[in-house]
Amino acid sequence: MAAAATAAAGPVFWRRLLGLLPGRPGLAALLGRLSDRLGRNRDRRRRRPPWLLLAPLLSPAVPHVTSPPCCLCPEGVHRFQWIRNLVPEFGVSSSHVRVLSSPAEFFELMKGQIKVAKRRVVMASLYLGTGPLEQELVDCLESTLEKSLQTKFPSDLRVSILLDFTRGSRGRKNSRTMLLPLLQRFPEQVRVSLFHTPNLRGLLRLLIPERFNETIGLQHIKVYLFDNSVVLSGANLSDSYFTNRQDRYVFLQDCPEIADFFTELVDAVGDVSLQLQGDDTVQVVEGMVHPYKGDQAAYCKAANKRVMDVINSARTRQQMLHAQTFHSSSLLTREDAAAAGDQGPAPDTWIYPLIQMKPFEIQIDEIVTETLLTEAERGAKVYLTTGYFNLTQAYMDLVLGTRAEYQILLASPEVNGFFGAKGVAGAIPAAYVHIERQFYSEVCSLGQQERVQLQEYWRRGWTFHAKGLWLYLAGSSLPCLTLIGSPNFGYRSVHRDLEAQIAIVTESRALQQQLHQEQAQLYLRSGAVSSATFEQPSRQVKLWVKMVTPLIKNFF
Repeated sequence: MAAAATAAAGPVFWRRLLGLLPGRPGLAALLGRLSDRLGRNRDRRRRRPPWLLLAPLLSPAVPHVTSPPCCLCPEGVHRFQWIRNLVPEFGVSSSHVRVLSSPAEFFELMKGQIKVAKRRVVMASLYLGTGPLEQELVDCLESTLEKSLQTKFPSDLRVSILLDFTRGSRGRKNSRTMLLPLLQRFPEQVRVSLFHTPNLRGLLRLLIPERFNETIGLQHIKVYLFDNSVVLSGANLSDSYFTNRQDRYVFLQDCPEIADFFTELVDAVGDVSLQLQGDDTVQVVEGMVHPYKGDQAAYCKAANKRVMDVINSARTRQQMLHAQTFHSSSLLTREDAAAAGDQGPAPDTWIYPLIQMKPFEIQIDEIVTETLLTEAERGAKVYLTTGYFNLTQAYMDLVLGTRAEYQILLASPEVNGFFGAKGVAGAIPAAYVHIERQFYSEVCSLGQQERVQLQEYWRRGWTFHAKGLWLYLAGSSLPCLTLIGSPNFGYRSVHRDLEAQIAIVTESRALQQQLHQEQAQLYLRSGAVSSATFEQPSRQVKLWVKMVTPLIKNFF
């Protein structure tokens, strides 16, 4: 990663090529792959624009796997083991992974987990709402903190909450005012960090009004952690996400190494954020550069180091654990450990945390996502979903230029979170329709309607916020990999906001069936997009929206 920073001024492709591949053998492998791709695509050149043929070639090559395979390492995961060159790899039993399906299930699980937490509660979200359901969540935290003070011994319970500064400060009653009573009553146990993007500063910060200032950049990570269990989701801490706003959620139960990693990650982002005080003021952590008053380059450099230290140290720990577990020279030691009950069932599932923080020059999620899209072979199926269909040009080119089949699920205008909003925000669903139509037209012009299909989610009285993908290898009826977390695959997710998701790779048929069922239930409430879709009266986009969309699409 250090080499990538050194070459930051160069073109993106070559910077990634030279900075992220561990060693020159990766360069030779890439050139060989380019040659192979050109040969396979020769027969399609007449039907596609020349630039599109290069789409699968302009993304990073699969990094060289540093750890050689062995008879003790699971065979099926080797296809994706290159990810562990960038992030820590956590091997778990699939029995510890549960896919949730509804907002109500998500809400009840969180309340239940808070009530039984003994050591830590860590919550990272865009914001905390101000309604009765959100207050119920705060009351659960207060009750658990109260019980911790009633024990005979000093309590170890700590509560750490990370939110976005601009979104969490919006309005007179806001996330900050909701959490102030906890801070005032339990100052030694509660920490509230408010991330402020370094890109909102100076005159820009003074001129852009509330709500609009959130377009510059946000803390968008959604992680909810209770002792050694973790929920990864795209859902915020707000009433609609507990009732009728469809999202995705995965519960990793009793996974201490994963819980430690996300605790350290939230702590790292918290350390470079503003700290909420009991009097509703904010302060910078001692010794840290101020995010919008201090030198921007110095702040971003310090933030990069703080976050990358967490990623790299966890990666080193997991590599050592892997070596001790599977590559130990003493078989007797492993057998003794198993006999003593220190070793659980062999892992059949692997978790890879993918972090994207472009303001800090951290682009791991982007690299992994582009590589997965590039490497999806002919016959593979990719189910990709986003509540806000606004793919980056790189992702769009890969979808249009590679060989896998795509089913893309997006929100119909009526279930878009901005539908019916006042003012300019009310036109955002129409802007998404315009973007969708442009993409659909591109698919049709390339004759790709059979390979790339769009579906629109619709459910009366609900909104749609699910994001992620499921990968089905060629010839398989079940997914072996899913991405789940906060990114929307759009410009904001890649360039402006702080994002985190996990790649789950599994050989467990039971977990694969859970993931397949999750995908099927979401797509069941959708309809196929065709040219007739855009002839409907509700899909007519005003001229001014069409004109403005190219100018503002990178902000939403």
